[in-house]
Amino acid sequence: MSRLLLLFFAAMLVAGLPVEMLFAQSGSAAFDVEQASRTYIDTLQGADLEKSNNYFEGGYWLILWGAVIGILVDFLILQSRFSARFRDWAERVTKRQWLQPALYALPYVLAGYLISLPWSIYTDFFRERQYGLLDQSFGAWFGEDMIGLAISLFIFPLLIMAIFAVIRRAPKTWWIWGTGVISIFLFIGMMLGPIFISPLFNDYNDMAEGPMRDKIVAMAAEYDIPAENIYVFDQSKQHKRISANVSGLGPTIRISLNDNLLDRTDPEEVAAVMGHELGHYVLGHTWRSIFILALIMAVGLFITARFAPRLIERHGQKWGVRSISDPAAIPLLGLILTLYFFAATPALNTLIRVNESDADRFGLDTAKEPDGFAKVAMRLSEYRKIEPGPVEEMLFFDHPSGATRVRMAMQWKADHVENPQIAEPGTLEKE
Repeated sequence: MSRLLLLFFAAMLVAGLPVEMLFAQSGSAAFDVEQASRTYIDTLQGADLEKSNNYFEGGYWLILWGAVIGILVDFLILQSRFSARFRDWAERVTKRQWLQPALYALPYVLAGYLISLPWSIYTDFFRERQYGLLDQSFGAWFGEDMIGLAISLFIFPLLIMAIFAVIRRAPKTWWIWGTGVISIFLFIGMMLGPIFISPLFNDYNDMAEGPMRDKIVAMAAEYDIPAENIYVFDQSKQHKRISANVSGLGPTIRISLNDNLLDRTDPEEVAAVMGHELGHYVLGHTWRSIFILALIMAVGLFITARFAPRLIERHGQKWGVRSISDPAAIPLLGLILTLYFFAATPALNTLIRVNESDADRFGLDTAKEPDGFAKVAMRLSEYRKIEPGPVEEMLFFDHPSGATRVRMAMQWKADHVENPQIAEPGTLEKE
């Protein structure tokens, strides 16, 4: 359950939807949107195209097997009565009922981590290295993984303690109050994460004065976005993917760019990326995501609240689980939620794509760099299939595909640029 919730929290603020309806042939009659798009899309050929497709399509199976692994881990902890033993240990340590779930969570997180570690090593280290998407040694990667474990050992017990407090006080409607608890934790994490968590993995330094910083400040000022804190972080030590974000809430708002974005791309590409990221802030995607994801979580907790007591009534004695308010029931709750979120994957992906597509449109209007935007879309093909089918994109893509984004950029160019010309993208890597 800890792994599920942490992954759920980590991945929720990015989103988008295929927007082929935007690609009607309008604008300059002399500018062929599809031809201009193909000029970019067709730069990915041969071994590079095959590698991109193989990596991303392999990820479809990882969704399935990741859910299977999560279910098996929780079932093993439950069936072996390790869960009951963790509960018994917590009760021996303290008689304070409110504290026992937090103590239970410590061995539960550790057990889940150790059992699933071989899977994590394969998916997050060896597979990433196989496709040239990770530049860390195993020691460096494992060190960061241990930091993540330490964060889980701090946050998850607090979350579990709060959720079980509402289960005890409202056994019939706990799923409603539990949704509120999770939303509060999400809000706090989003506000404090940029300050206390992100610096554990990367060094953040003020962006140097210069034309690029001035451009970002000007774009932010146009929409009254706080731009006092603009940072560059050293993600090149981990991989070469380009990235940026506007993170935090209220006084913790900051604009961050990774060094890959500045080192690997041209100024018009940086402007296109920052226009997109500023769009998430201006369009209120943070608050929209919290609200929608709270609804999704509420459905999952409602299902859990209906099925878990029945399963405990039937198998609880064998598992050593007394009731749904017993911390030993945590693996059962996690198992049900894993099944739910696996089934909800297409819906979650669609919610993310909606936000991402909105931010894409905003970024094009703000940065006015359609060719820079198209180049960035092609760079992302290093790890994202460039041209999926429509059903494939709907089911498996949590961002619009590269082809969708390139076509959006070229349509914007046709509609907004006087006498647009088809560009020759050439090599994307800077000399």
